[in-house]
Amino acid sequence: MKSRKPLMAAGVAILAAAAAFAAQDRYSVKVPNGLAFAEFRGYETWQVISISHNGPMLAVITGNPAMIDAYKSGIPANGKPFPDGAKMAKIHWVATKNETAPGTPLVAGALHDVDFMAKDSKRFADSGGWGYGAFEYNGKTDTFRPGNTSDSPPQGNDAKCGFGCHTIVKNRDYVFTEFPQR
Repeated sequence: MKSRKPLMAAGVAILAAAAAFAAQDRYSVKVPNGLAFAEFRGYETWQVISISHNGPMLAVITGNPAMIDAYKSGIPANGKPFPDGAKMAKIHWVATKNETAPGTPLVAGALHDVDFMAKDSKRFADSGGWGYGAFEYNGKTDTFRPGNTSDSPPQGNDAKCGFGCHTIVKNRDYVFTEFPQR
């Protein structure tokens, strides 16, 4: 009788390859007429700008080196605009209580969505020089999709989807996030 080990190993390899193929490549997702997830490769390792807690969500806001350098130079408090190439990512998780930690602090639970901003004054001239993109996460399928008008807040299908909310901080080059003391 022949050994089944080679056959089992081949079966496992095929299943692993099928699972990898079936899993979405997040970098293939794009907001129609807007930002692509691929424009933000590495956002997971960018330096933290700040954190936020809004309703049931916790978020960490990260910035690429151009964004961090701009903050360190005093932008936007000094009245200067962020440079083209500056990018931010805001990763939202459902806030969950850590019942085993002293004080039961809120911690990041299930991933909810990832939002992006990119400064390119030519490409996004009609939205203050910034392009926006919101990508909703589905934990059951481990996939992202562009935000849409049924999401909260509603998202349009272009790079201006966040511009309306950001107009109230026009004097800060459309950026809400502070770079707090460390």
